[in-house]
Amino acid sequence: MTRERLPVLLVGLLLLSGCGGERDPVVEMQKSLASAPAYMIVLDDMREEGTLFTTYYHRYLITQGEKQVQSDWIEVSESIYRKYEPFLGMALVAKSEQDGVNNTPHPPGYHYVGNPSYGRWTDRGGTSFWEFYGQYALMSHLLGWGGGFGMSRYDYDDYRSYRRDQRPYYGRNREYGTQGSVTQKQKPTTFQRRQANIAQKRQSFAQKVQSRTSQSRTGFGSSRSTSRSRSGFGSRSFGGFGK
Repeated sequence: MTRERLPVLLVGLLLLSGCGGERDPVVEMQKSLASAPAYMIVLDDMREEGTLFTTYYHRYLITQGEKQVQSDWIEVSESIYRKYEPFLGMALVAKSEQDGVNNTPHPPGYHYVGNPSYGRWTDRGGTSFWEFYGQYALMSHLLGWGGGFGMSRYDYDDYRSYRRDQRPYYGRNREYGTQGSVTQKQKPTTFQRRQANIAQKRQSFAQKVQSRTSQSRTGFGSSRSTSRSRSGFGSRSFGGFGK
């Protein structure tokens, strides 16, 4: 596949979507690609910045036939970030001539499996596996298929069952998505960044707790001392009791 610049309309929509608010860049891109016979929008990367005030970003990979384009970092709201957080490396929306639009997150390229325009079933040891044609090798790369082979007929039936029920599909062994083994292997930088961010937030939280605990102890001591003085629970008060 070849990398090209994003169409002008798509760039405008992405920039507009990144200006805050609750606008969803995925929905905006889907609208702009409505007339395309086939496309796929993948959550290519995501990141958080800041501890006190956090800013959230997405980056997308969009494919149309043999072409692929990658967006710049786009600021999104926290709700949009959390909405797609489990689906790193997955197709968020896809459209094919065979099955139409698929809005249920799934491993990238799965919606093309079974379509003879994109590949073929090949027998290996008595089991049929899907093989993408050479010009669609990006799909095999995104899926982590060594030698271009990966999905068996059993996996395909499993995927189709999830799609009918409109449930996100992470692979038979949940190897795709943010917690998937394939994704973590393919995107080590993303996971290093996420771990560093988590560690930073934990440290910040621990410092806040320590500070509040320290303040609470100091305030409690002076408060009790003041209370004792005002209530008269001192030596003079007890000394004069019963007179």
